[in-house]
Amino acid sequence: MLSLIGGIVAAFFFGNVAAGILHQAGTPGFKSEDGLGMVLLATLSFQGTAILLGTIFLKTHDTPWREVFGETNWKRCLGLAALALVVSVPVIWGLNCGSQYLLDKLGWKLVDERAVELVMGAKSPWLMAYLIIFAVVLAPLGEEFFFRGLLFSLAKRYGWPKLGWFGVSFLFAAVHLNLPTFLPLFLLALVLTWLYEKTEGLLAPVMAHSLFNLANLVVLLWQKH
Repeated sequence: MLSLIGGIVAAFFFGNVAAGILHQAGTPGFKSEDGLGMVLLATLSFQGTAILLGTIFLKTHDTPWREVFGETNWKRCLGLAALALVVSVPVIWGLNCGSQYLLDKLGWKLVDERAVELVMGAKSPWLMAYLIIFAVVLAPLGEEFFFRGLLFSLAKRYGWPKLGWFGVSFLFAAVHLNLPTFLPLFLLALVLTWLYEKTEGLLAPVMAHSLFNLANLVVLLWQKH
């Protein structure tokens, strides 16, 4: 498991380094921040790698994805995911607004999260379609597998449940590299961890993550158009 985590982290690091080098070199597809090459490297170097290497890891250990998903009653998982979001999303969005307001008062230059910039700046319908699929399907699966399925499980295995709950949630929020969304994402991560513990699998947190991203996408597209 440690080698799998290391492989995903290494792919994320080298993917970002490669994107920066290709951008500086003016390589086609990497000239602008929303170029196809930049978008693919930014999205697939972490979440895509997590899914790919995770699939290879599970196959070599004779473990099907359905075992990782845990709870087979998808209706129960969907209900728990929806309930958790109904309770937590108003608080999450409130924290987001409060963080933006406080940082603005402190003179902090507010910058949208990278994913938000891509969605708001996407001109190609094909790019927009890919971003929607990524946000609703690939990102929830890749991130939940890495943060809950690997890091949280590893922390619990070694007898560090608090590190699993709060340390992994901190990392989940920090990796998005956006200060205004740090507290909201930290709370979201705690909710997703609760769902993972409650159902003993990834299905419910993946569903909740997907629904959360979809809700934010709807709001962004409404603002855009």
